[in-house]
Amino acid sequence: MTRVDSLPVTGVGSLAPMEVASRLPALRARLGEAGCDALLVTKLENVAYLTGFRGSAGMLLVTGSSALLTTDGRYRDQARAQLDEAGVDAELVVGRLGEQLEALERATGGLRRLGLEAASCTWSFERGLAERLGAIELVPTRGVVEALRVVKDAGELARIEAACDIADVALAQVKGRLAEGVTEAEFAAELEFEMRRRGADGAAFETIVASGPNAAMPHARPSARPIGEGELVVVDFGAVVDGYRSDMTRTLCVGEPAPGLAELVDAVFAAQRAGVRAVRAGVRAEEVDAACRRSLEEAGYGEAFLHSTGHGVGLEIHEAPAIAPGSADILLEHGVVTVEPGAYLPGRGGVRIEDTLVVTSNGARALTKTTKDHTL
Repeated sequence: MTRVDSLPVTGVGSLAPMEVASRLPALRARLGEAGCDALLVTKLENVAYLTGFRGSAGMLLVTGSSALLTTDGRYRDQARAQLDEAGVDAELVVGRLGEQLEALERATGGLRRLGLEAASCTWSFERGLAERLGAIELVPTRGVVEALRVVKDAGELARIEAACDIADVALAQVKGRLAEGVTEAEFAAELEFEMRRRGADGAAFETIVASGPNAAMPHARPSARPIGEGELVVVDFGAVVDGYRSDMTRTLCVGEPAPGLAELVDAVFAAQRAGVRAVRAGVRAEEVDAACRRSLEEAGYGEAFLHSTGHGVGLEIHEAPAIAPGSADILLEHGVVTVEPGAYLPGRGGVRIEDTLVVTSNGARALTKTTKDHTL
């Protein structure tokens, strides 16, 4: 059996290529359904998904037959190189914001309805664009590109899996430090450093290390509190590889858990297992959430489950689908989701266990492989 701490970490160059060039045609096929002739993409993760461009400023206009990427002078060379690397056919305009808007105005000539990404477009930007474009109707859209992002291609899955491997290895390397009296903040810093040392671009989100009573707060920030004997420690973290993220939570303990807490660990472990077993293509996301909730309710901890069960993972740490009560989302094959039930007892502690999973036709494949045993 392969030890987690001996798993090799591969470089991006050895990973399967992503099918970026196929994404603009897929988006164009959805424009009519979205009620527009073209879409102005302003959410940077969506720009990156469609073009391969990873700058911190940029807009992408996608019409039925063309694409225009605008950005500023900082990204003149990077933008061209990343478009070429991805094999994306798009005009590139580099300049100040006014010059970018002028290019957009020229490129939208003759359009009747221009879609905007409502979740990422500010009111002031929309008003300014409306004044500039005049007769063109601006149409709010929601989730047009995000719907394409749900199903991952082989290159995306390879990057998420590499990020999960790095996280697994990093935790295996540093978890023994919990028994040495380190603070929450110190452990978080060491874990993030180890992920970078192993090849991660960075942490997927702000690492959570919460011990003792702090573990009763699902999103507690690492503090100067030393980690003590018998305390549960919730460690929620992930790595980034070539823009794609991993997400894993393990609950650990120095020595034996304090009285009453071992039962909490067992209850959350059972709930997480029930949720994972419910994952498969075609299942409603709310059914996975319900499986976890039933398990915790039967164990007497239903009211201690304070958040939703999971979410999609990819270019963002939280993306579609939503695995939550009332979610209308359907799990799709080759989607990537988390299952992360938790239970939290104020003043005493909390437990959360989370895996990143690939949805398959008959179940799920776990990308996070660290043992769920709470002992060090």
